[in-house]
Amino acid sequence: MSLKIFDTVPNFQQNSTLGPIDFYGWAGDAWVGLFSHPKDSTPVCTTELGSVARLKPEFDARGVKVIGLSVDPVESHHAWAGDIAETQGTPLNFPLIADHDRTVSDLLDLIHPNASDTNTVRTVLVIDPAKKLRLTLTYPASTGRNFTEILRVIDSLQLTDHHKVATPADWKNGDDVIILPSLDDAAAKALFPQGWDTVKPYLRKVAQPTEH
Repeated sequence: MSLKIFDTVPNFQQNSTLGPIDFYGWAGDAWVGLFSHPKDSTPVCTTELGSVARLKPEFDARGVKVIGLSVDPVESHHAWAGDIAETQGTPLNFPLIADHDRTVSDLLDLIHPNASDTNTVRTVLVIDPAKKLRLTLTYPASTGRNFTEILRVIDSLQLTDHHKVATPADWKNGDDVIILPSLDDAAAKALFPQGWDTVKPYLRKVAQPTEH
């Protein structure tokens, strides 16, 4: 299957470094960040898993559970976890799915034949509590992922789910946001009584709402 934004991400069961996982049961009502890797003990992915481990408190603060996936068996994952702790300075502190039979990779469309017939591409999936896919990013093997950017997008998704705003280019948490064009000025005034800056009739900037 080919998952698109707002599709429901299907449930799956697979082994992991923390034992068997039922995805829906493990995720519960949380947001999820799922990061796939083409195989164990690869240099770029080693740095990425270390980065996610260091940033896990940031994901936790946003109510996001993180989980990795690689197509090697769980025994190989455990050996790789030792390398991650040694070289990245932070032990693996989240589950790593052992997708040895490619069940999950096929289900989530993580095998791209133009890149490899057998290995997952390096994809990020952000999934909301309703199990809807909200973000997908696919990276080439030579380029490490920017997890600060992924946290930024999660901040935007969570903010815009609760308020009738959008976030502009290069927005960071705390910056001004944009009132949705679907709101006329009368409706906007009820939601944003403090007022806003009208750059164009369709581009109205307002201070970021502070309540979720």
